Amino acid sequence: MTTLLSADAVSVHADGQRIVSPTSLRVEAGRPLTVIGETGSGKSLLAQAIVGNLPEGLAARGHVEIDGLAEDASAKTRRSLWGRALAVLPQEPWLSLDPTMRALPQVAEAHHLVAGKAENEARQAATADLAGLGLAEAADRFPFQLSGGMAQRLAFASARAGGARIVVADEPTKGLDAARIGDVVALLQKGLDEGGALLTITHDLEVARRLGGEVAIMLRGEIVERGEASAVLTQPTHPYTRKLIDADPRGWPKRTARIDEAAAPVLDMAGVAASRGGRRLFSDLSLSVRPGEILGITGPSGCGKSTLGDVMLGLVRPDAGTVRREAGTGASSFQKLYQDPVAAFPPRRVLRRTLDDLCALHRLDRARIPDLMERLRLHPALLSRRPGNVSGGELQRFSLLRVLLLKPSLIVADEPSSRLDLITQKEMIDLLLDAAERHGCAVILVSHDEALVNAVSDKRLRLPDDARP
Repeated sequence: MTTLLSADAVSVHADGQRIVSPTSLRVEAGRPLTVIGETGSGKSLLAQAIVGNLPEGLAARGHVEIDGLAEDASAKTRRSLWGRALAVLPQEPWLSLDPTMRALPQVAEAHHLVAGKAENEARQAATADLAGLGLAEAADRFPFQLSGGMAQRLAFASARAGGARIVVADEPTKGLDAARIGDVVALLQKGLDEGGALLTITHDLEVARRLGGEVAIMLRGEIVERGEASAVLTQPTHPYTRKLIDADPRGWPKRTARIDEAAAPVLDMAGVAASRGGRRLFSDLSLSVRPGEILGITGPSGCGKSTLGDVMLGLVRPDAGTVRREAGTGASSFQKLYQDPVAAFPPRRVLRRTLDDLCALHRLDRARIPDLMERLRLHPALLSRRPGNVSGGELQRFSLLRVLLLKPSLIVADEPSSRLDLITQKEMIDLLLDAAERHGCAVILVSHDEALVNAVSDKRLRLPDDARP
């Protein structure tokens, strides 16, 4: 097989300390390589070092060869290959999309400027790309008008428009429902069938199983197990790999909780309807949530799950119906865990300053922070970093820490574990369950993961994909 991408002893360093051990790998045409690991294990940093896109303050060592161009990992020459020979699908779609451009022009621009197609041909190609990803109706929308899953698919279309043979995909199916995950996997496999190469970073074992090829398991910046996907994911030899597989929600016991049905609802909705981008998402929706209760909301990407959560919180005004919140609750009593935490943190402030400001504003006990950080497995050194310099999973755990500090009456958790590996996901969900059971906090769990919702929810609501203009 032809090797299209190779890394020799590539490592990542910060302030003189090594955070990713020297790693060597080969990505061959037609054969995928998938790196699986714990959130914050260094798998995304390894990919960024190979691509030449490490965050400020981090440095790479070793050697990289991409499409015949060989250089030191610290060099920046390979950036000239981006889009043409090397397509990068970033973990955070919001950071790769132009917020001032509508969906169709963004993809058409890549076809025109990167692939060199005429403007009319580029627009036709972009239209076909969006239709193939179920985004035809979103062609005239801005990124902020899209759900997280829709934004992820738009970023995928833009990155692939240049026709690059090598694809580095960092969590390419994050935030997508099962049907869309299958679509993205099929697109990645299509590139392989056409002689391309694929390096995927993911915490989704099902994605790794579907892609096949070779998998590498990373823990604390080091590859601890490597081999054929069919062997490693069924008969692992390393204890961490076994622990990862055992943490799959499909094996979780069903949660049993005692909800006081006589208690006054924390939230009560009657006859509620809402629209987004000119499309009616749901109508005549009624529900109530009591203290300590967990309501799971599922449905395909773009069906209105996030919008429903925003209506509950008062962030979006419903088209019709009433939303009543428990009397006596303050503005900070209803909190949201955002699907894309990068958009919920001040980008220029270090995380310590953000938490200090929160504690000062609401007169919170800052002494609780170290204990919560330990329970969330967040290293104290992360407090000195800005949001853009930590992994998506670490930032999501900081989001939960910030919410728990406020001791809310209700949490709307919008895909709270979509960025987390299975082990960290279970730990985070356990903290939400603890808040529900110990403090009587109601939880609205919005997720594409049917197995997860089935395991932990007291009640379920599934929104259909029948939105209409």
